[in-house]
Amino acid sequence: MSSALRRMTNYLGLTEDDGTTQEAVVAKPKVAPVKRPTPTLSVAPQLPIATQSPIQEAAPIDRIVTITPRFYSEARAIGEYYREGNPVIMNLSDMEESERKRLIDFASGLVFGHAGTIERVTSKVFLLSPPNVMVSSEEKTAAANASLFNQS
Repeated sequence: MSSALRRMTNYLGLTEDDGTTQEAVVAKPKVAPVKRPTPTLSVAPQLPIATQSPIQEAAPIDRIVTITPRFYSEARAIGEYYREGNPVIMNLSDMEESERKRLIDFASGLVFGHAGTIERVTSKVFLLSPPNVMVSSEEKTAAANASLFNQS
């Protein structure tokens, strides 16, 4: 340590350099190699793989909700009814085209997240069905062929 202090004082000009520098030789202590234990591999116990829980029986469907939104901000009501397990009919005929697309995107994500289905009834009317609701193909074709004002 004294040699380092001497060099620093020489560098700062506080003492005169006598021209000889003495380096302190520090003997390195001999260190015996440390034996480290070799890691052993152990197999962790295998946990059971999570399986899907059985689907609980849903409450009987007592209503189908029909909503005719005018603005995208009404999407929350659609989501709340659907989340409760109610089928929702969305009539988008009163909406602007850009907001209609946004609402269809919202409904598609909502249905996908809850494993339900979305079906087009007419060009601007959609049915959001929860996973416990099935719409048969006979009813679909009957609805498509039926006329609201059948005057035969």
